[in-house]
Amino acid sequence: MKIRNILLIGGTGFLGSQLACRLSAEGFRLRLPTRRRERAKRLLPLPTVEVIEADVHDPRVLSGLMEDQDAVINLVGILQGGRGQRGERYGSGFARTHVILPQKIVAAMKTAGVTRLLHVSALQAGPDAPSGYLRSKAEGEAVVLGSGLEATVFRPSVIFGEGDSFLNLFARLQKIAPILPLACPGARFQPVWVGDVAASIALSLARPESLGQSYDVCGPRQYTLRELVSYVGAVSGHSRPVIGLSDTLSYLQAWAMEFVPGGLMSRDNYYSMQVPNVCTEGCSLPFSLVPTPLEAVAESYLTS
Repeated sequence: MKIRNILLIGGTGFLGSQLACRLSAEGFRLRLPTRRRERAKRLLPLPTVEVIEADVHDPRVLSGLMEDQDAVINLVGILQGGRGQRGERYGSGFARTHVILPQKIVAAMKTAGVTRLLHVSALQAGPDAPSGYLRSKAEGEAVVLGSGLEATVFRPSVIFGEGDSFLNLFARLQKIAPILPLACPGARFQPVWVGDVAASIALSLARPESLGQSYDVCGPRQYTLRELVSYVGAVSGHSRPVIGLSDTLSYLQAWAMEFVPGGLMSRDNYYSMQVPNVCTEGCSLPFSLVPTPLEAVAESYLTS
């Protein structure tokens, strides 16, 4: 079946906005639900994008959104989901967002007769991963791949690009702080450009070989967190001394941040960083895409 109409869930976020622009330019008609219409201001002028204020966690609303759609793309994810109660594998926020929502999406698709589902998970997600974030992402993957639908899963490393909340965060911190105490300085990442992730997702729509597949999506180079922070400081013109914290102090910093409204880190984030967020050796982007080096893109927005 030729895909023309796509329900893009999570389309107002960093990756979602990039993907919506690409798919619209390619002629796809997008239905983009959001709790608040103002979040999609930059997408409203796109001629093939329909922005609808809706709560996708409501099964009845979700079923209505599926009408006349050929495919569904789910990008919804959160980095902090609350602390799990005794006996729980992860916090209620992670469960609601990463597990229960995919279950609702699958159920609504089956009712509506929509068969094509693209789902963004996370690199190193696994049932025995050390963090609730990664465990809940793994369970969401299992829901999607075990649904019997024509599903494809993408598992990106940390995503960078203009407007990201990763490199830009460290640029802002170094602009205001005389020194930077850094938790988990040896944590390893393989950052991938948002344009490459969007391209991987968009291309899979016309690739039958992607059905039932799970793709790890990484950039061309691995970095420690200390290396990334030092690079950001140098490029942004606000280089600061980076004080790498010990494992114990890293944990204590993460714990303390949980009591700060809008805290930048949690113990669950600390646990996630105990696993190298990198692809296996020889892994490359799907569909023969060539990954974009971080250095080719980051300077253009970190210095602006």
